[in-house]
Amino acid sequence: MSDPALLGLFFVAVGLGWLLGRGGIPGVAPRSLWRASLPSQYYRGLNFLLDGSQDNAIDAFTRALEVNSETFDTHIALGNVLRRRGEVERAIRIHQNLLARPSLPAAQLHLAHLELARDYISAGLFDRAERLLLDLVSESGNHRRVAQRHLIEIYEAQSDWDSAREVAEALLPKKTLLTQPAVEADEVGQPVNLILAHFCCEQAESPQEMGDLSAARKLLDQALKYDGDCVRASMMLADIEFRTSNFSRSLKLLKSVQDQDADFVPETVPALRACYSAIDKRPQFRNYLESCFRARPSTMLVLAIAQELSDTESPESAKQFLRESLREKPTLRGLAMLMSLHDADEAGTDEALEVDIIQRLVSARSLYRCQHCGFKAQQLHWYCPGCKHWGTIKEQGALGEFVHA
Repeated sequence: MSDPALLGLFFVAVGLGWLLGRGGIPGVAPRSLWRASLPSQYYRGLNFLLDGSQDNAIDAFTRALEVNSETFDTHIALGNVLRRRGEVERAIRIHQNLLARPSLPAAQLHLAHLELARDYISAGLFDRAERLLLDLVSESGNHRRVAQRHLIEIYEAQSDWDSAREVAEALLPKKTLLTQPAVEADEVGQPVNLILAHFCCEQAESPQEMGDLSAARKLLDQALKYDGDCVRASMMLADIEFRTSNFSRSLKLLKSVQDQDADFVPETVPALRACYSAIDKRPQFRNYLESCFRARPSTMLVLAIAQELSDTESPESAKQFLRESLREKPTLRGLAMLMSLHDADEAGTDEALEVDIIQRLVSARSLYRCQHCGFKAQQLHWYCPGCKHWGTIKEQGALGEFVHA
């Protein structure tokens, strides 16, 4: 068991010992079971815990406490410890045992429902979890928003974007004549408008691929209404405008990314190049890249500028730019590109081998990283499988490989 989980179990044991030490529960008549059997179970559990036998300790502590409103929190804590340990089946049994006590107050039964739903989600039993959560949404005001967040988590896992969007829209703050209340400050998760924008983008992918550009455009416009800083929606709309030969509009959308989130500008480079070429203003492309680089340096922008110099001026111009960039901030990708531009006279005997080694090292490195949890990937993902956040995976070169001037 991890140290935090063991510490949590220890505090549960201390709390249990305090209850048992009092000889009973206030308002509950003393029973022989409390006077004799339960204390022995408690001490057995404590011995198991101190000996490092956490499984036996949990079983003993569970047997030591009957289920009632006073011991409810202890059972909840034990079940949560088990779930965090990955022993979901045992956590399910504990939480199901709580629900088998209809005499408990409604607030405690609702909490048991919520914890059991979390157990089912951990076990991948989404159908069971969904039923419990839908009941909570309709019956429990205290847990409604938390239950809705978990429903969104389930629908995301199932790629059910219609249902995910429907639940997320119900979470949007309701406007009133006097105020526009914000989402609760202690609510866990990303802002609702942000995730709604990505749900619209997910919905737009299918019609965009099938050529129904009107339907896709409508969904992406809605995404930007939810979140005006949604880079993904701007890039997808730019692609639609380019495919319909509206190059100026496409270019405007791509350039808006710099204001939405400058870290994503490198992702727009291929589309920008195509737009500037389509409107016969290719020289302005490099000027734009250089202005973006000055505002927010990144490795991918260095490579893009060097490639543009090589294509439009000469390989020597690209090499000179790369040498200056590498002196200021060395990167493997920059070095690999510089060596690949060397001609036969510049290349040493072993340079082909050196280039191959560097390129293999580059390929082995993760180019992208989630800003929230640190998850690493070789390509851009809009949804992080590690922390389940949207839009937090970015090029590593935009996250510290370069520093602002």
